[in-house]
Amino acid sequence: MSDQRPQRRPRVMRTATVTRTERLTRDLVRVHLEGSDLTTIEPSEQTDRYVKLLFAPAGADYAWPFDPDTLREERPREQWPVTRTYTIRSLDPVAGQMALDFVVHGDEGLAGPWAAAARPGDGIGFYGPGGGWGPDPTADHHLLVGDESAAPAIAAALDALPHDARASVFVEVADATTHVPLRTTPGIQITWVHRDETGGRYGVALAQAVRAAGLPGGDVRAFVHGNADMIKDLRRYLFVEQGVPRDRVSISGYWRTGQDEDAWQAGKREFVAAMEQEQDGSTAAAPTG
Repeated sequence: MSDQRPQRRPRVMRTATVTRTERLTRDLVRVHLEGSDLTTIEPSEQTDRYVKLLFAPAGADYAWPFDPDTLREERPREQWPVTRTYTIRSLDPVAGQMALDFVVHGDEGLAGPWAAAARPGDGIGFYGPGGGWGPDPTADHHLLVGDESAAPAIAAALDALPHDARASVFVEVADATTHVPLRTTPGIQITWVHRDETGGRYGVALAQAVRAAGLPGGDVRAFVHGNADMIKDLRRYLFVEQGVPRDRVSISGYWRTGQDEDAWQAGKREFVAAMEQEQDGSTAAAPTG
């Protein structure tokens, strides 16, 4: 009997070269890249598109450029290349240009220090892009919520909205000096949540600000991404408490406090399953009428 399970498509690695960098805020660096591989990416209306950048693990005896498949064949797992996921801030396949925003906290992590030190001519490999959401231009109102990790997708969504669109935007950042550049129009209302004023815990005050504002009327479409614990709170608020139809919301945890991307991705499925069981069970048990 033949194995009829679908075969996973092999991931295609692309490469790009740094052309310049910008320090947008104290903690935010934008890296501009170009390369012929970028011209092979299909255009898309999705604004949450992301790439998985390839890095040598901490302490490795190799650096870019490298062949990840060869290293996985020849080296033990702890020496394999690792990926870090970043939302595309802008992409022009015709020109072969892409920009990515990086939150930088000194020497912490792999991607942030790389972005802070990047110089024209530096190269990087990546998989992707992936993604699956873009704002519906026919919606009455857009609710866009996230921390620094989701800010590029929020910014891209705002850029894609019609000029007369209405949007409520909630963005959490470290303090008032680290506001991310965002498009503004008369219909866009931006609320900044500063961790230095709210106790410093990621996502807590952000979720509270969304709850305090309440949902606007009409057909609301929401994009809520960032810290996993914030996601858990706002998933309950939107689906359980407010009854927002699930097909009108894109909601996902990009990361979780105290975990790097590898640890979060390893446990994300279990986190989501437990969250859904807890919250959907409470939905089923809620009184009706």
